[in-house]
Amino acid sequence: MKALITGGCGFIGSNLAHELYNLGWTIDIVDDLSSGNPYFLKGLPVRFIPSVDMALGTIDESGKTINVFTLDFTDRGVLERILGEKYDYIFHLAANPRVEYSVKKPTETTETNLLKTVGLFECAQNGNVKRVVFSSSCSVYGDASIIPTPESCNANPNSPYGLQKLTVEKFAKLMAINGGLESVCLRYFNVYGPRQFGGSPYSTAITSWTHAVFTDQMLRSDGDGTQTRDMVYVGDVVSANITAALHEDPLRGEAFNVCTGISISNLDILEKFRFRFGNLKIENAAWRPGDVMHTRGDGSYAKTTMKYRTKISLSKGLDETWAWWKRAKDEDVV
Repeated sequence: MKALITGGCGFIGSNLAHELYNLGWTIDIVDDLSSGNPYFLKGLPVRFIPSVDMALGTIDESGKTINVFTLDFTDRGVLERILGEKYDYIFHLAANPRVEYSVKKPTETTETNLLKTVGLFECAQNGNVKRVVFSSSCSVYGDASIIPTPESCNANPNSPYGLQKLTVEKFAKLMAINGGLESVCLRYFNVYGPRQFGGSPYSTAITSWTHAVFTDQMLRSDGDGTQTRDMVYVGDVVSANITAALHEDPLRGEAFNVCTGISISNLDILEKFRFRFGNLKIENAAWRPGDVMHTRGDGSYAKTTMKYRTKISLSKGLDETWAWWKRAKDEDVV
């Protein structure tokens, strides 16, 4: 099996790359490094390819080396490889994921998160890709009217980012109807874990605060801390991607929550940090534009349809996250 991971130097994408390679997949990565970090691929046999000409030329197709195209995912060389039927699967994680930024720059973020993504889907359809696994978001729900939130809940995003993700999901369904494109949309709740620095636009409170602890900075707490989040360990998200790709039945743009079904407040997360690290330096900040108050997903549809459920507890996930950060600090990369 051969796959293309867009955004493969990012947080979730790099974790997926490590797992797929360990499972014996042949993978390519495309990442323009606007938010990705080559350090996250440490331990993998990678070759960085910075130009379209190289992407179109003779490269290692053996699977022993991971080709990392440091390009936009819609650059000509990448699209022509897709059209040349180089890939069985595409895991599309690349995005401009900053909710607050999407509020300020809706046109710019719509180009990447919607228009370019639809172009990638079209290319995948014409390149006979078996299935596209699209990274969507629980932000499509906005302030959900039902908690825990099932996929059938009315989607009412309160940020351009959420609207962009929702619109891509609708395109996925249309392209399945009109062109037969196999795709699945995974609505991630709040993902945390190794290979994410606190400055990332994906950063959850856990990641931001871990970054602050290990770099001796103040922990920024937005609002009054009573907001709650369904925190999902990145290893479970990786498992969801692989499960969705290999699901035997047709998937024509169906959306699935990737969640634990358990929510925790920022105040309670802070207590776990205090228990582990002692006294903390806290900086109180205003609420962030576009943020929702509560997230908690209903994962029963993924469980019954794909036999998928999350497995990693918050305690174990925090231990894994902090252990990775200690290694990264020891290697002087933070």
